[in-house]
Amino acid sequence: MLALPRLWAIPSLLWLVVGHHCWAARPSRRTDNQLVTQSGLKMWVDPETPHERYTWKTSRGHTWDLVMSDEFNTPGRSFRPGDDHLWTSIEKPDGVNDAMEIYAHNKTTTACDKASSVCSFQIELEDAVIQLQVWNSYLQTPGFENVTFFYRGGMVQSWNKFCIQGGMIEVRAQLPGALTETSGNPDILLDSSARARSLRYYPTWPGIWMMGNLGRAIFSGSTNRMWPFSYDACDPDTLTPTNQRISACDADPGSGMNPHQGRGAPEIDIVEGGGTTISSSIQVGPGMPPDFRVIPPAGENKLCIYSSSCETLGANIPGIPESVYLGTRGHQSWYQNMRYAANNFCQRNISEVQSYTKVEAALTVGIEDNMCSVTTCPASLDINSDLDYMNAEGDDRWGINSNGTCFSAMNSYMGEFICSAGNPDPSCKPLDGVPVLLQDGSSFAFQMDALSANWPVHMAVYTDFVEYQVEWVPGSNGYVRWMLSGDPLYEIPAKTITDPPQGASVQNPSKIMIEEP
Repeated sequence: MLALPRLWAIPSLLWLVVGHHCWAARPSRRTDNQLVTQSGLKMWVDPETPHERYTWKTSRGHTWDLVMSDEFNTPGRSFRPGDDHLWTSIEKPDGVNDAMEIYAHNKTTTACDKASSVCSFQIELEDAVIQLQVWNSYLQTPGFENVTFFYRGGMVQSWNKFCIQGGMIEVRAQLPGALTETSGNPDILLDSSARARSLRYYPTWPGIWMMGNLGRAIFSGSTNRMWPFSYDACDPDTLTPTNQRISACDADPGSGMNPHQGRGAPEIDIVEGGGTTISSSIQVGPGMPPDFRVIPPAGENKLCIYSSSCETLGANIPGIPESVYLGTRGHQSWYQNMRYAANNFCQRNISEVQSYTKVEAALTVGIEDNMCSVTTCPASLDINSDLDYMNAEGDDRWGINSNGTCFSAMNSYMGEFICSAGNPDPSCKPLDGVPVLLQDGSSFAFQMDALSANWPVHMAVYTDFVEYQVEWVPGSNGYVRWMLSGDPLYEIPAKTITDPPQGASVQNPSKIMIEEP
C-alpha cells in the first residue's frame, strides 16, 4: 500500500505535514533480506525521528516496531521524479472526480518556520486558469479535448517506492483553511476545541490516503478494473470475471502472479475532505447489489440523502423504517457491526448527549420513523453498528454519544456503479452522444462500495498540527481503526467485509479483508 497526500486546491493556502510514521508487527524471525545497517536504524527510518517513537502499542496491546518515518526536517527538498528516495511529486491534471485542478512539481517542498523552528512538508495552492488537452474516453468519439482547470496544487506519492501490508500509519498535519484576519473567517476567534462552523472558509479537499500498489492513483489506465477490488472468488453469477483485471477465475494471469487468485487495489482514506467534517473510509469491490443498499429517493432530489431530508420512505438511513427494510426484504441491509466513536477533542454540546438505554429500547422495538433522532438511533446514524462497551474499564459504548462531543457518523455516500464508456449494462447511466459499444475484455460495469464515517472537526485541525492515525491488520480477524492522537474515531472489523448479510434469493459478494497480497 502507499501513502500519499492529495489536494483540490484554492489560492493563497498552504497544507503542512510535520511527520509521517509507519509501524509494523515484529517479525517472528530474521530473514535474509532483513539486513542490519551500521547505524542500527531500519533503512526507511529517518535518523531524526525521536527514539520514543520507535515502538507503538496497539489498541489490542501488541507492540509494533517503527519501519518507516519522514520528519521533513531538511528544507528545500525536491520531490520531482528521481530526486527523492521516498516521495514522487506529480505533474498532470487530476483526471477523476471532475477535478478542477492540476498538480505541479513546484507546488510541493519542505520548509522550516523561523519563529517556531518547525519544519514541514508543504503543498502550495495557486489560483490559475490553465488550458490543457486531455484524453476523454467518454466522448462520442474518444479522443483529446480542451479542458479548463482553475487551480494548481500538489500531490506526492510513494507508489512503487515504499509499500506496507499492514501496520499503523501516523501523519501529523495541519489542514488548509482561510485563517488570516483579512479572510473574514469568524471561526478564527474561537477556541482551538471549538467546532469549525463556517464551511465556506474551508473549501479544499485535502487527502492523506493509501491505495494498493497494483494501481497508481489518478492514472486511470492502471486503476480501471483494479480499483477498489478486494475479492478473491470465482463466481460468475456474482461478478462477471472480466470486471476484475486480476480474477480468481484466471488460470494464467501472467507476470508471475498466482493462478486463481483475485487481486486489486483497494483504498484506505486516513483523512479526506475538509470543511466542518472529515471523512475516514475504505473503498472495496465488488459492492452490494441494490437489494442490500439504501433505498434510492423517488421523484425528489437525490442529494436529499446527505441532509437526511428525503421524503421517500427508507431513503435516509439504511434499515429504517424497519417495516420498509427488514419487513419487506426479509434480511439486513448494508454493512454490519461497524464501530463509531467520538472526537473528544472538540467542545461538548449537551443537546447531543445520548442514553444507551433509550437508544437500545428504540432499536429493540423497531424504528418506524423515516429519520433518526438523539433518542432513537445511535449517534453514528447506523442502526446496524456495534453498541458494545469500547473497553473493559470504562462505561463508554461504541455508537453512543455519552459525552455530547463531535461524533463520527455514517457517511451518506456509499459508492458508485462504475462503467466503461458505452457499456450497455442497464445499471450504467447513458451519456449524451456516446454510442453503445461492443464489449471487449477491457470493458467493465460493477458496483464499488464506500464504507465511511464523517466526523466533525475542532478548530485545532486548521490552526495546529494534529496526529491522524490508522491501525490496519489484514486477515480474517483483522480490522481498520482510525484514531485522533490515539483516541478511536471509527473501526471496521474484518467480518464486516467478509461476512455481509445474505438474502434468500440474491447473493451478496463476500470480500476479503483489505490487503495487497
